Amino acid sequence: MIWKLFLTGIKSRLKDYLVLFSGLIVASMIFYMFLTIAINPSFISHDVNASTDYLNFTFAFGIVLLVLITFVYLINANSLLLSMRKHDYGMFMSLGAKSSRIGLLIFIETLITGILATIAGIVLGFGLTAIVSQLLITKLNLQITHFAVIYPPAIGWTLIFFIFMFFWGAIHNVRKLTHTPIISLLKEDQKPAKLGNHPIKLAVEAVLGLLLLAAGYHILGLPLNMFLLIIPGALITIVAGTYFIFDAACVGVINFLIRKRSLSYRRLRVFILGQLKFRLHDLTKILTIISLLFALALGAITVGLNFTTLKDLGKESIYYDNIVVSASPAVKTEVAKLHISTEQTYHYKENRKNLFLMRDELKKQPVKDKEAYLAGHEPKYKTVNLALSDLAKSDTHANNAFSSLLGTTKKIKLVSHSDWQNLPGKPHFLSLMLVKNFEQDYPTLLKIQQLQLKENPHYLNQFNESKPVFYQLISNFSGGFEFMGFFLGLAFLTMLASTLMFKVLSGAARDRIRYQMLYQIGAGRRVLSSAVKSELGTLFLLPAVLGILDVLFGLKLFRILLPNPYHHLWIPFTIFIVLYFIYYAITVKLYQKVVLPQEK
Repeated sequence: MIWKLFLTGIKSRLKDYLVLFSGLIVASMIFYMFLTIAINPSFISHDVNASTDYLNFTFAFGIVLLVLITFVYLINANSLLLSMRKHDYGMFMSLGAKSSRIGLLIFIETLITGILATIAGIVLGFGLTAIVSQLLITKLNLQITHFAVIYPPAIGWTLIFFIFMFFWGAIHNVRKLTHTPIISLLKEDQKPAKLGNHPIKLAVEAVLGLLLLAAGYHILGLPLNMFLLIIPGALITIVAGTYFIFDAACVGVINFLIRKRSLSYRRLRVFILGQLKFRLHDLTKILTIISLLFALALGAITVGLNFTTLKDLGKESIYYDNIVVSASPAVKTEVAKLHISTEQTYHYKENRKNLFLMRDELKKQPVKDKEAYLAGHEPKYKTVNLALSDLAKSDTHANNAFSSLLGTTKKIKLVSHSDWQNLPGKPHFLSLMLVKNFEQDYPTLLKIQQLQLKENPHYLNQFNESKPVFYQLISNFSGGFEFMGFFLGLAFLTMLASTLMFKVLSGAARDRIRYQMLYQIGAGRRVLSSAVKSELGTLFLLPAVLGILDVLFGLKLFRILLPNPYHHLWIPFTIFIVLYFIYYAITVKLYQKVVLPQEK
């Protein structure tokens, strides 16, 4: 009998269950997708070369944040599951069903729905993770070699977390329903909504919300050495401020617009404003979460795109494109493939303590270097000649820079050509090259450095200082974060759109009555369609505006990693807004199918 009631309940509310089930699938899928990145040690250690402590904190904070977001999302989903069946449970109990049997039915429904959604989400997560990762790797030309699509530890932790959450939700639903009077279960949908319209209360909440937001944005601008305090402080103030803005400020604005009859008493504006007023009261918590998810998603994509600036920094910070000290046939073959624009060659001899160079060669071909300076808050580099008089002076910038190119710690001595000829020892050379297009010749340049290191292990110091090797390191570091930023941005976008779509569509059946009444008293379908677009557009727009503000202030946190976090800001914003608009358009279409009368 329990199973029959369970299947009958699903069949009678199949559309609602499909919305609920799809939302749970998306939640578990995103959770799994994040964990494949966050707890994959091979990806972190090989594809993202960064400070271990910083990465551990970043991913640990990300996991905690994801758990909290998913926790809140699942609470809302669990609440919807309960509200969908309250009337049915009340009917069963009024017909004589024992509360213990109803409790078992609730427990089974909640747990089975959650487990099936989790398994489906993980399986779909395999495919989506593979598709998204390959698209990003291909489009961004990233070198990602240690990212596992099917990662058993991520599967295990996803199952553990979601099963625990649904087990807890099932127990909570049983306790709540079995302690609720039957009459309350039967009349739940008929209870009037209570709106707090006291102007003083709304004004206090609105001002408090603005002050908390301002405080949160100020905290985000604090010095980065207070990083461990910035994150929790900003999170608390921004979340609380956003909540009060939606709960009071937006409602206050709507009340003001309703009182302006010249504005509100045109077409269906009063109806739209009334709908928004009730929705904002009902969706305050959800819109707060959406705003934060919007900021996280947009921020992740923006930061991911900006990591490309590190590659440019890697090219600009070192002057010479290539260092050659070997005359082996293999190296000569690779050098011949380069499109060389400038080449400077210096000859030297050495003994146990000193390294001797010809003064005339250095005078004719000054050694160049890059000097860093700040343009505003962005690092820039200019080319300078190393002073010949300082090359042989220990602990000068010129001496240190030239010694790194030579790969030596010996004392540099500058001598005349004749004196150099008379010195004992085998002559060596150092060739410094510039190519016409670094990125075009980069694979060959890197191969030259690797060949020289293979020929001579003592070349390690010059190898590490060479531009191709440094560019490879920066590319791996930035490429890993580009991948992670885009991947997580798309994941959070999916979750926020699913959350809002999930909440709006779950109440569409009740809203249908209002739209049908308007249609029956003469409102045309086109007018009603326009009302739906305006109403849902406002619900999508409000969290987006606050989310964009959160991102604009929150990007300051990434000054520790990026030279200019605001570089080409319009690109990620445009990409994200287009994707967000697509989700809005889909929600409008699905909502209109439910609430609007069908065309004959």
